[in-house]
Amino acid sequence: MSDPSLLAPAELSAAGALAQQLQDGLDRVLLGQRELTKRVVVACLARGHVLLEGLPGLGKTELVKALAQLLGLTFRRLQFTPDLLPGDITGGHVLEERDGARTLVFRPGPVFAHVVLADEINRASPKTQSALLEAMQERRVTVLGETRPLPQPFFVLATQNPIELEGTYPLPEAQLDRFLFKLDVRGVARDTLETILVERRQGRPPELAAVADLAKLESLFAAVDRVFLPRAVAGYVARLVDASHPSAPDAPKEVKGYVRYGGSPRAAIAIAEAARAHALLGGKPNVGFDDVRAVAPDAIAHRLVLDYRARLDGVTARAIVAALLAAVGELAEPLPREVAHGR
Repeated sequence: MSDPSLLAPAELSAAGALAQQLQDGLDRVLLGQRELTKRVVVACLARGHVLLEGLPGLGKTELVKALAQLLGLTFRRLQFTPDLLPGDITGGHVLEERDGARTLVFRPGPVFAHVVLADEINRASPKTQSALLEAMQERRVTVLGETRPLPQPFFVLATQNPIELEGTYPLPEAQLDRFLFKLDVRGVARDTLETILVERRQGRPPELAAVADLAKLESLFAAVDRVFLPRAVAGYVARLVDASHPSAPDAPKEVKGYVRYGGSPRAAIAIAEAARAHALLGGKPNVGFDDVRAVAPDAIAHRLVLDYRARLDGVTARAIVAALLAAVGELAEPLPREVAHGR
């Protein structure tokens, strides 16, 4: 007898088809970046926030706008600058006269939208960046002691230029930890550039129609929640995150030599939820070790706090995660037969 909590083949097929429509739409906007668009879809299905890092002009902003269009959700863009204030993000109270009396009225800021683009987030001061902390974690904002819920679902997709560029501030570790993924946006190949020049006058992307609405999106989230996470795979995620700490007995030499602080419990949750979404996109009703390996670098690398020796030796966080994946074994116990065969 089948378990009603697990996804039936028809449900899995319907959810996977909708997710694939979403990725296909993003691929129409951002040419030649299929692996990147897949990661954005995975983060969306996992209801997580995304930090996109890359040089200007690579299509980061158009990617976020396209995501909001395809989902049929409200969209607001925030241009982060050094003079941006926290109230410019959350909104604030203004004095209005109504019926002959003056009263304070709250005017919502740009954060009150389903999809918020925090453009060039590392150009604002840490104080202003921190205005997003409660919104990203709690899906609400508090102004003058009054807490207001944000629209659901709520996604922050932030872009940033590489830290080496002038006029930027490193994001606080507490804020980095709230991003499900940090994704590197790289340049495209020569043939893709040629296609852009021939088919897109002035670089304008194609018009997109929504492929989902709030009801369809909620059904997609519900399908992700029902993707089964075997205990053996959960144990693998726990061992990966534990081994990212230099004090852990299973930490590889790269972690012991270059990492000051490893991933938090939020990192383990992020890997597990992203792995569920990745499995659904791959047409699987349960999470496998391959799903964890696929999402772990994007979910944990930005959460590692590296020692100064890493910069001196040219060692990156992603290189350390690669060593972590190579060092930590998969199987602590065998998968159940029906899960191993995707039933």
